[in-house]
Amino acid sequence: MFIIIVGGGRVGYFLAKRLVKDKHTVSLIERDKAICEAIAKELDILVIHGDGCDPEILEQAGILRAEVLAAVTGDDEDNFIICQLAKERFNVSRTVGRVNDPKNVRAFSELGVDVPIDSTAIIAKMIEEEASFADFVNLLSFKRGKLAIVRVDLPEDSPVINKRLQELSLPPSSVLVSIIRGEEVVVPKGDTQLLPRDDIIALTLVENEQQLLNYLIGKM
Repeated sequence: MFIIIVGGGRVGYFLAKRLVKDKHTVSLIERDKAICEAIAKELDILVIHGDGCDPEILEQAGILRAEVLAAVTGDDEDNFIICQLAKERFNVSRTVGRVNDPKNVRAFSELGVDVPIDSTAIIAKMIEEEASFADFVNLLSFKRGKLAIVRVDLPEDSPVINKRLQELSLPPSSVLVSIIRGEEVVVPKGDTQLLPRDDIIALTLVENEQQLLNYLIGKM
């Protein structure tokens, strides 16, 4: 997949590093020349020095063939403009926008950014998860609040323990995306068996979150 990242700060850098590791083709746009030079030395990707709000710079980065654009600068207005340009002018099929101010999440979603990433909320969720024994954490909502990615920690008395995926009757429009088992990440298949203390990452309709939780951990 060809992905453009706008913003070469810590988020942009580590995102690019991860995507390259996962064998994606990446180009990155950054305003700061020194940061561009540092990233170009570190990663084998195309690095463009310029303003991601400039259509010519986006074209230099290869936006005409990009499948995804991720705007992850520290400025919400820039991220929104970049996503709008990608979507409306260059017909990029998927846009991801970092939202630094939680008050802007709704605007991003309503105005067409496919996946607004509320960085504050995600950090808060991570703190909440580490600081409590919650069985269920909503990691991310998207598609204008209709879909959610959630984490469910399976307790030892869960009714789905030792069952295989093909035996489960999940709520409508729900799917298990991955299983974190200790230090291992398991891609679920029909014969994958669920074990106690598995961390389940699932995609579901927001309205079905509670139903999914009840099914997986047996609480009403």
